[in-house]
Amino acid sequence: MLSQLQKKLLNDFQQDFPLSPAPYADIAKTLGVSEQEVLSALQELKQLDFISRIGPVFPPNSLGNSMLVAMSVPEEQLQTVAEIINQFQEVNHNYHRENRFNLWFVLIGNNQNHLHAVISEIESETGFPAMRLPMIANYFINLGFELDWND
Repeated sequence: MLSQLQKKLLNDFQQDFPLSPAPYADIAKTLGVSEQEVLSALQELKQLDFISRIGPVFPPNSLGNSMLVAMSVPEEQLQTVAEIINQFQEVNHNYHRENRFNLWFVLIGNNQNHLHAVISEIESETGFPAMRLPMIANYFINLGFELDWND
């Protein structure tokens, strides 16, 4: 069961996160709690896998280069391959899809040569080929969701 503070943090700060030298203190002031309470609640949410990270989202290719990559991995090896991929600092996120190409991930690097080198290393370490999908058009999908806590 989540606390009211945790629910407020999950719902109210998905977007418009304070851009200041002390953002957690700003959040605490807004919510009427201490900065330490905010930090503790966020740590608990991370431990419970409600959040994986707190950080900015930049438009694709505005800082370095990015690329979507897809792999076809046997289901029984999917977890192992995903764990290998997650070890690369260039991996922004990965996800499972119900498709022949069932493991998708986004890489971010300094330039295209860097990305291709990382993909080659991932292919070598996993033993599976990767389909490179460079961005042709940019689409924005707002992933902020109003959470309904009444269920």
